Amino acid sequence: MVKRTLTDKNLVNNEQFEHYISEAILALPERLRKRIENVAFVVEDDERPSKNNERLIKSQGVLLGLYQGVPLTRRSQGYSLVLPDKITIFKRPIEMLGGNNEERTRQIIHEVVHHEIGHYFGMDEQRVRAWEKKKRRSLR
Repeated sequence: MVKRTLTDKNLVNNEQFEHYISEAILALPERLRKRIENVAFVVEDDERPSKNNERLIKSQGVLLGLYQGVPLTRRSQGYSLVLPDKITIFKRPIEMLGGNNEERTRQIIHEVVHHEIGHYFGMDEQRVRAWEKKKRRSLR
């Protein structure tokens, strides 16, 4: 589920932006996709300052995405009846980096979603970056 908090016109309309998020999730290998549960994907217009212990992705000093929750690797058997983890995707900063190129904006959305899902699976920043690099090599 993607919560909308956007009001103005941008390069990519809200519906298309959300579609690209869904597309990024569906692009994950099925074995990973099946393990994703109790996670809310939220779109916010603008970035906000990160708080302590928040996992985030910055590009050129701009916050693009944010994972908030308990990574799968840190959950114990008593982990139940909790609110969903939250992955926030920041629309305007992504569009700014994408310029006037919708395909580049789509690509950035995919990268940010995958980055934040890596944190959901318990990867630290270094492992997420290595995963991204491996993925880029396999696409060549």
